[in-house]
This record gives sequence, structure tokens and C-alpha cells, in this order.
Amino acid sequence: MNRKNFLKTTLASAFALSGLNSFSFSLRRSYNDKLPKLTLDEVVLESAPFSLAALPYAPESLEPSIDKLTMEIHHGRHHKAYVDNLNKAIVGTPYEKLTLWDILKEAGKAPAAIRNNAGGHWNHTFFWNVMSPKGGGTPKGELLEEINKAFGSFDKFKEEFAKAGTTRFGSGWAWLIVQDKKLVITSTPNQDNPLMDVAEKKGTPILGLDVWEHAYYLKYQNKRADYITAFWNVVNWDAVSKNFENITK
Repeated sequence: MNRKNFLKTTLASAFALSGLNSFSFSLRRSYNDKLPKLTLDEVVLESAPFSLAALPYAPESLEPSIDKLTMEIHHGRHHKAYVDNLNKAIVGTPYEKLTLWDILKEAGKAPAAIRNNAGGHWNHTFFWNVMSPKGGGTPKGELLEEINKAFGSFDKFKEEFAKAGTTRFGSGWAWLIVQDKKLVITSTPNQDNPLMDVAEKKGTPILGLDVWEHAYYLKYQNKRADYITAFWNVVNWDAVSKNFENITK
């Protein structure tokens, strides 16, 4: 099976893998040119040793919504730690021969260290690429129509998404996913995501928001709601729309 067909294979367990091919983001010049320029597709199909890909923009370019220091620490320390710890955790185990996707789809069977760090690696790679220095505004076309259909209006969607983020107890993520060709908002704890077999609501993410404190505490302290409000200024709706189109076409 070739790479394209692999990514489009639909699993009976409702992971909606047909949308995974949508995450083909070109990573542009980074502040750290020593890091590989991998797309999310390549990260998903990557096997050990796993790699930290470069940010698709300079760490200061999301200011003032997300500050430079937070981005540097979040990417260069937290995301890097997930990659490093994943590589350590799989040594001497059958997971050394698996792709990241193979690990994610059966995360419930994996040891905690592998499940958490594999999720952290995928989630953060995805997160960087649904933001942009030129982000913000509103989606257009079919995605906006589907948002209005599913939630009543774009403003109502933002309210529901913010609620998923603010009410996630402790650390975790808020997601907009495609589930059975419908838009659904959900959240997951820790570094779980809706692609995993352990997810309460399974589907293919098209938008995700990290609500761990390390994502916002330097600038927003305990004001998670303010961070979520600022997030809308940097959402890359072109990327989110592309994700949606490739999943549902």
C-alpha cells in the first residue's frame, strides 16, 4: 500500500483516518535551522528515532497573542521533551518498529510513558500548524457554512469551543473534529487526542488548542479564558479549512 492510500484508509473503529492526509503543511524557515523541516504527514509516518520538527514561523511572530518566550519554551523544551522521552521509552520494546500513527491508534494498550509522549509529539506538531502570524478573522466557504449549521453561528461555535477549553479540568486540549462527516467539539485530558482508541469522542481533528498551563502561564497566568480569546487572533483558518475539505471530500 502506498503512502497516499495508507493515509486514506478508513478504520472500522471510526478514527476517520481518511482525513489524515489533510495535514500536509510545509514548514518554512525557522529560528532554529538545525531542526528538520517535516510535514505532519511525515511525522505521523515517522518511526524511531522520532524528531522535533522546526516551527513553521519565528517564535515572536504570534505576538502579542502568544509571546516569544512562551513559544520558545513550549516548542524548544516541552515539545522536545515529549520527543526525547518517547525515544527513550520505546527502546527495547516492539514500539521501536512502529510509526507514530501505529502508536496513536492503539494508545490504550501502550505504557503510559509511550502513550503520553506519543500524544504530546503529535498534538504539538498539529498545534503549531493551525496557527499563523497572518491568522485570525473568520473561516470562509464550506467550513463556515458547516460551522453555522452545527453550532448556529460562528460566535456560538467560539463560545462552545472556549467552554471545552476552560472546563477541561487540569491539563489537556480542546478540539474541533470531524466525526461521521459532522463537526463536533470535544476535549481530551493530558496528551490524549481524538485519534486515539481511548478518546471519549473519536474523530479527525481539524483545529486544536493546548490548554496546559505551560501554553499560556507566562503571559496570562491563571487566566485561561483570556488565552483562549487571544488564540482566535492567530488561528490559521486556511489550514483548518484545508483539513476540513480533505476529510470530507
